[in-house]
Amino acid sequence: MTISVGIRAFKSRLSHYLAKARRGQRIEITSHRKVIARVVGLPEEPVWAKRHPGMWRLVQSGQATWNGEKPKFARIKLPGRGKTISEMALEDRD
Repeated sequence: MTISVGIRAFKSRLSHYLAKARRGQRIEITSHRKVIARVVGLPEEPVWAKRHPGMWRLVQSGQATWNGEKPKFARIKLPGRGKTISEMALEDRD
């Protein structure tokens, strides 16, 4: 969720808006109704970050989100072209 705030309001309630950013909210700072800056909090490093540094870099850059658990309902359906690997392995045994 993104909230917009003018420069003056942002300056007067800086701690308030930084706390919101820390909790994951994006803050757009505006001047004359034009966005001039965005404030995005950096999440604290979770336990899984050391085990999955590549994923952590994606999360930090904002390109991905992950809670450290295995994806649920992430089924990949491949197109049914040709033989399956198990069928080819059985053929090779003959």
